[in-house]
Amino acid sequence: MMNKCFIIVLVSVLMLGGNKPFSQQSETALALPNISIQESIVFIAGFDESDNSYYSNAKQYFQKQGMPIVEGLHTISEIIAYINNAGENQVRFKEIHVVSHSNAWLGMSMRIKENGERITLKSLAHAVREYNVESICKEYTGNTKIIFHSCGLGENKALLTELKDVFKAGQVSASPYFNVFGGKYAEHYLAKPYYGYYPTAESKGPAFLSQEFRENYPDVHIDWLTALTTRQESSFGEAYSFKFNIPVEWEFTFENSNDMPKLADKEAIMDWVSESPEMAEVLFALQIPIEKFRWRSSVNGNTLIIKGKTTVLCVLAPILQSNGANEYQNVRVEDRSLYQIL
Repeated sequence: MMNKCFIIVLVSVLMLGGNKPFSQQSETALALPNISIQESIVFIAGFDESDNSYYSNAKQYFQKQGMPIVEGLHTISEIIAYINNAGENQVRFKEIHVVSHSNAWLGMSMRIKENGERITLKSLAHAVREYNVESICKEYTGNTKIIFHSCGLGENKALLTELKDVFKAGQVSASPYFNVFGGKYAEHYLAKPYYGYYPTAESKGPAFLSQEFRENYPDVHIDWLTALTTRQESSFGEAYSFKFNIPVEWEFTFENSNDMPKLADKEAIMDWVSESPEMAEVLFALQIPIEKFRWRSSVNGNTLIIKGKTTVLCVLAPILQSNGANEYQNVRVEDRSLYQIL
């Protein structure tokens, strides 16, 4: 008999303070009873790691717009508490901007609560059911627009709808594209992502990978070889790329070690993975082919450990003005061609 301990580890090298006042204007207003101040606010809901400067670039961008910045609140629970506190002090926000890493596989890097789960549709819905998310008084945000600057979040309409319900917002929006702050040719622009995969540490090289991109995106006119070998924005409008890893891991404990399967090579491991409903479901949700993972197995007593890891190649193509002008597309959150608006 086998007891299954089902562990999924999803890690991205991409993703991965102290509160600031609303603004000087707000501080003055809070001392006056029955005064409702409407203004915008920006939550920088994360911190930079390694050489990734996403959050610091976003902070600089919004500061130049004259918008008050709040740092140090990295969970949805903390942000909700902040909004409620402002509401109790007669402050209403016309726009709330939330800056947080996100991607198609891991959801948002912002957590439900401190040391809690990342925000996904499943984790957020569960937190709402279990009352782990503080409620916002609807009068505080019923006329508020909430804009998430989270890469690809606009592709996930279900999660965006759940976020709208949690914040009780009049409107919520996010782009299906990647947000880039601090660019070489624009301080904030959007870029369309294209994805490729290979088993981690088993790349067949840029030429082979670029051919795969050509086959997967036959109607896209990008110099894939150049894009895959360019790691940052080098020339106006040209595509560039970055990469990160997604590991998965499962543990299966057997009452009798003789019942444990003998997985001699990666083909045997892939057969085992594909025949397991739990593992197959995870890979189906990721939408990454099983052969694009590097598979390893090990044994610890009566426990079988299976690990897989894939490297994701993401090519970003900046979105340009459609009128042929040599400019990046203006980032307007009211533009439904650029944002999912609910």
